[in-house]
Amino acid sequence: MQDDNVSKGYIVKDKVLNTKVMGHRGAALLAPENTLASIRAAAEVGATWVEIDVYLIAEGGLVIFHDDTLDRCTNGTGLTRDARPMEVAELDAGAWFSEKFAGEKVPTLLDALECIQSLGLGLNLEIKHDSADVENIVPSVMAMLRDHWEDNNKLMISSFNLAALELCYEIDTQRHLAPLYEYIPDDWQEQLASIKAYSLNCDYSRLTETQARAVKAAGYKLLCYTANDPKKVEAHWEWGMDAVITDDPTNFAFLSA
Repeated sequence: MQDDNVSKGYIVKDKVLNTKVMGHRGAALLAPENTLASIRAAAEVGATWVEIDVYLIAEGGLVIFHDDTLDRCTNGTGLTRDARPMEVAELDAGAWFSEKFAGEKVPTLLDALECIQSLGLGLNLEIKHDSADVENIVPSVMAMLRDHWEDNNKLMISSFNLAALELCYEIDTQRHLAPLYEYIPDDWQEQLASIKAYSLNCDYSRLTETQARAVKAAGYKLLCYTANDPKKVEAHWEWGMDAVITDDPTNFAFLSA
């Protein structure tokens, strides 16, 4: 009889992450962040994984966006959470970056999933949700991934919101979950164990060697954000860092040469 996990396309977790370089918000220094153009830019310079943010807007819409307001990365204004899908679809999410990208749209989650898979990329999907009502975003995200993402071994779900990841785990225990930290808390091991996490993702500038080696000794992958200068994370590789999340993957092209 075939193992259920094999039949679902799941494999041993240590075979999932096959890159040392992950594009941040696509490739945020090469194209407007969290757009399809940014995802394509990451692929064009050789990145094989990208990190993007999924955000809940009005009427249950799921879009790829980072900020709590529309102002910085679009020609719109106001709270992102209050924006209606039809309104967001009309926004320009590229002109702020450069005229070359004028007319670039805010992608829906489905737009991004289709684009990323068409390029053969792996995905680190960050759930951007600071509130306690995770039931308003997590089930919809998980349903979208269930229905539209094919290879579980090229998918990681991350969040600063542990409750969001706990609900992800309740819905599907086989997903590769990654708590995000600015400062790693004292009880990080309990938090990761509670959701059988795949990796710990953290701010490279606040990570200590002791913490890094402890994470690796506990059997987890270790990803660090957002490093754009290879010299600043030279020591991190020695500590056991598995991958770097960067705005410009070209700065780390030597790692895949």
